[in-house]
Amino acid sequence: MDGPDSAADRAPAEEVGIIACWSCKGPVKQVNPLCETCGAVQPPGQMDHYQRLGLAVSFDINVADLDQLYFDLQRHLHPDRFATRSPRERAISQLQATAINDAYETLKEPLTRADYLVHLRGMGVFPEGCNLINDQALLMETMELREALAEAETTDQVDVLSVRAQDDIKVCIEQLSKLFSENDIEGACKLTTRLKYLQKLAEETRIHRMKLI
Repeated sequence: MDGPDSAADRAPAEEVGIIACWSCKGPVKQVNPLCETCGAVQPPGQMDHYQRLGLAVSFDINVADLDQLYFDLQRHLHPDRFATRSPRERAISQLQATAINDAYETLKEPLTRADYLVHLRGMGVFPEGCNLINDQALLMETMELREALAEAETTDQVDVLSVRAQDDIKVCIEQLSKLFSENDIEGACKLTTRLKYLQKLAEETRIHRMKLI
């Protein structure tokens, strides 16, 4: 990669607007974090996490590529690089760093990525994201597994539930990939809710096992 602009250049062309640099008033692509004319760091602006990191909008992300894009941007935009600049530019650099961190933390994990993508693609349908349980089968499954965990008295019993949860999480992520590729946002929302509860169960099994050791 040549620098932070290389990530921005990967954003869809139709979504790249031109703004005026706050410092020199020269033209800047809206997705570019630095002015090509004067080098001043630009405000984060209104863009989604994928645009901010230079990624195509998709559930399927190569984590190694994501890491490379993130660390490249951080290397060029870390507030320490602007320590001798004006107070305004130092403040803007901090906003950029925060926006990049938020994007990275959201997209690097399958659950937060799925929840964000449902919101991004289905804002008119699921503006609240996937936080509501309206599936009786999921509700029953969640209650039964939690009851089984509460009754588990040995680490072996807990391990059985832990393995089941991890296997179900893997299958859930694979199914989410398929649903998002088919643009089935309603199905993806339902499955994202299940993934939330599976991951919570996996964490609860870890805690319960520690108590039994």
